[in-house]
Order: sequence, then C-alpha cells, then structure tokens
Amino acid sequence: MSEHFLPTPAQAMVDAINAADTEAFVAAFSADGYVSDWGTVKAGPDGIRSWAETDAIGAGARMTVLRATSDGGTTRIRFAWTSSVFTGESDGIFVIDGDTLASFTIPPSH
Repeated sequence: MSEHFLPTPAQAMVDAINAADTEAFVAAFSADGYVSDWGTVKAGPDGIRSWAETDAIGAGARMTVLRATSDGGTTRIRFAWTSSVFTGESDGIFVIDGDTLASFTIPPSH
C-alpha cells in the first residue's frame, strides 16, 4: 500500500477541502456521519456543513496527507493543515461506511 493511499471516501473529503467545495465535502459523509474536532462533534449534513464553513473550507483550509495506515474500515492519518484558524500538523481518523465516511475525528493532541 502506498504511504499516501486513502480509501475513496477519505480522499473525496480531502479533495473537497482543497477544492473549497462544501457540497462535495458534505457528500463525502453518510447521512448520519460526523466530524469530531478535539471533542466538538458536528453531526449530520448541517453539522458537517457548519464545521466546513467555520473550520475548514470557510477558513481557506488546505490539507495534505503526510502518511496513512488502514486497518479494516478505519484509516489513521497524519496531515498538514493550513487555514486562518489553525496551521500545523495533526492526526486524523477516518471511519469508512461503504462508499461514504461515517466519521472524521481529529483527536486532542495532548
């Protein structure tokens, strides 16, 4: 497996952020999917759209996956992030649900 290989739904989310495409970002998730950012959970299409607008796409974010490892339906990544809200590296966890994401979690770094 390539160091940068991501399951299709995870790659769709990264591509949507980098293309500043909020609708594609929301569409990458299942209907009951969620984003958990340091314990703050934004669930469902409206919650996911809200997070995209405040913390990602609306903040001019660019996301670069530095490494990825998958085990079953879970993919753990280390990524570089640049935005008006945060710039630096973080860990992330994708949980895949068929052709979409069940969740994307950014755990607290400490």
